[in-house]
Amino acid sequence: MTRNYAIDYIKFYSIFAVVVIHTFPLDHLAGFYMLDALSRFAVPFFFMSSGYLFGRKITRLKSNEAYFIKYVMKLLSIYALWFLFYCTYDICVLLITHHGKGAIDDILHYLDNIELLDLLYYGKGTSGYQLWFLPALVWSIFILYIFFRLKKVSLLIVASLMLNLAGLLGQSYTMFFKMPVPTRDALFFGLFYCTLGFFIASHKEKIIQKVISMKIFVLLFSCFAVLQVIEAFFLDRKLSGSHGEYFISTIFLTSCLFIFVLQYNQHGKHLFVTKIGADSLGIYVIHVFFLNLVNLYLQSTGLKMSENFIWSLFETIFVFFISFYVYRMMQSAKKKAGI
Repeated sequence: MTRNYAIDYIKFYSIFAVVVIHTFPLDHLAGFYMLDALSRFAVPFFFMSSGYLFGRKITRLKSNEAYFIKYVMKLLSIYALWFLFYCTYDICVLLITHHGKGAIDDILHYLDNIELLDLLYYGKGTSGYQLWFLPALVWSIFILYIFFRLKKVSLLIVASLMLNLAGLLGQSYTMFFKMPVPTRDALFFGLFYCTLGFFIASHKEKIIQKVISMKIFVLLFSCFAVLQVIEAFFLDRKLSGSHGEYFISTIFLTSCLFIFVLQYNQHGKHLFVTKIGADSLGIYVIHVFFLNLVNLYLQSTGLKMSENFIWSLFETIFVFFISFYVYRMMQSAKKKAGI
C-alpha cells in the first residue's frame, strides 16, 4: 500500500492547531477566539485519518481480527504509559509546591478523584487533559470493528452522524438543550469521524474518480473555514451558547481536507513539515507537559503573559518544536535500547 504523504502533511497543520488551541487564550480578544475556532478541524481530522488508515488496512487482511487486537493494544499501551507519566508529574508538582502533611493529603485527594469511568472512557483525571483522545479513539475503533464484522458500516455512519449532531447540544448549541453528559468522547465525537474515514477508505476509488483542481480545494477550504469561524462566533457570542469544540461546519471542513489528501496523496512528500506530521501523535501526548512547565514558571515568577500575542506566538512555537525534538530523541533512544 503506497504511503499517503498528504495525510502526514495535513497532520502537521492539525497538530500545530492543537498546540494553538492549548496555548492561545480564548476570552476578550476576538482574534484569539477566531484562531481557536479555526483550529477546531484538527482533532476531527485525526479521528478521520485513523478511521481511514484502519479501514485501508483491515479490509485487505484475511485475518483482520489479529490486526484489530494489535492496533487497539498499541493505543492502550500508549494511553497507559502517558496517563502514568502525567499522574507521576502531578504528584511531583504537589510534593514540590506543598510541604509536610499537606502534600500527602493533597496527593491522596488527587488519587481519590481519579474515577474508573474517567480512566477507562473519558481519559480524564490528570493534568494531561489531551489524553482523552486515546480512549475515545480506542472505543471508536472498537465499535467500528464490530459493525464492520456485521457488515453494517453504512448503518453506523448514519447512527454516528445522528449522535454527533446530538453531541452539539453538549458543545456550542447549549442554548437549545444542554446534554447531561460530556460529549467530547467516543460516542458523540470520535465515532462519527472514525466511521467517516473508514467509509471513505471503502469507497476511495469512486471518490477520486472526479479530479478537483488545487484552486477549487483552496476555495472550498477557505469557505468552510470561514463558515466554521462564523458559526462558532455567532453561537457563542450572539446566542449565548457554550464554547464549542466541534460544529456542524466541522464536518464539511474536515471532509474537504480529506478528499484533498486522497486526490493529492503525494503532496508534501519531501517536505520537513510532513516528517513532523508523521510524529503528530507523539507531539500530541507530550506537548501539554511542556506547556505545564511553562505555566509553572510563569506562576512562580508572577508574570502575566496570557493575553500578549507575541508571547502566545512564541510559546506556541517553543512548545511545538521542543515537543517534536524531545519525542524524536525518545524514539531514537527506544531504537538503541531495542525496545
